[in-house]
Amino acid sequence: MNDFRSGFIAILGRPNVGKSTLVNALLGQKVAAVSPKPQTTRKRQLGILTSDSYQLVFVDTPGIHSPRHKLGQFLNQEAQESLEGVDVILWLVDASVKPTEEDRQIGSLLNGTPRRIPLVLAANKIDLVPPETLEARLEAYQATVRKEAQVVRISATQGRNLDELTELLVSLIPFRPPEFDEEQITDSYERDIAADLIREACLLNLRDEVPHGVGVRIDEFAERENGMLYIAATVFVERTSQKGILIGEGGRMMKAIGSQARKEIEEMGGRAVYLDLRVKVLKDWRNDENAMLRLGYKIKRKKKSR
Repeated sequence: MNDFRSGFIAILGRPNVGKSTLVNALLGQKVAAVSPKPQTTRKRQLGILTSDSYQLVFVDTPGIHSPRHKLGQFLNQEAQESLEGVDVILWLVDASVKPTEEDRQIGSLLNGTPRRIPLVLAANKIDLVPPETLEARLEAYQATVRKEAQVVRISATQGRNLDELTELLVSLIPFRPPEFDEEQITDSYERDIAADLIREACLLNLRDEVPHGVGVRIDEFAERENGMLYIAATVFVERTSQKGILIGEGGRMMKAIGSQARKEIEEMGGRAVYLDLRVKVLKDWRNDENAMLRLGYKIKRKKKSR
């Protein structure tokens, strides 16, 4: 074990740059919800990649953005706290677009991190960028962050250069024993991943004005005598009008969401699932800390200095 490497890698980036897609691609299986909508990831989640010689523990985080409500504050807090105690910081950017104001804010945040923590700038979505444009984009991103950041060009969806990225990350983590058993791929419980997969199905099926106001609570998660997994869940929305959209005419939208979520949960767990979904209105829950707490989102208060 003296030559074994093990380390934690925080993956930071603004919403929708592909953080969860990258974690799933590196692990070779799905552990994180993914959709084209921003803020699909709402909590930190570990993705654990173990080989005979290394263990990379990826800390998948919510996208850092300018918050418009208390849930947004929680998401930023989750992302920033992921920088504590890690061995490498991986800043994932979308190379298909120029740096945004949110990217520049992240660059400023990373410039304040200890120099002893290696920083990797991973330019994602290179398959969407003409070669003659890519270098100029990279220079623009590099200009926002400390000079010693190492750069890798990748496409998480196509799997391009992921081996190169993995080799670089392994070279940057310390020699030490693994933190987790070799068969473990995440720290999240199956019921928590199920809630994320239900919300992912909502994001993929609903129109733009609804998804960000959706929250999911697992009410029952039990294996029946026949081996089938029974899951009862409540999908919360913020307004009565959203409830009608979520259910759909004749219940068709809810049926489509349930069918898609059930297939994903079955694939994750390798067993048949009976999924019972219901919809409730929890008015403006993203700005109500008590309501957020019911859904598992707790804003931490900074301690006042004396």
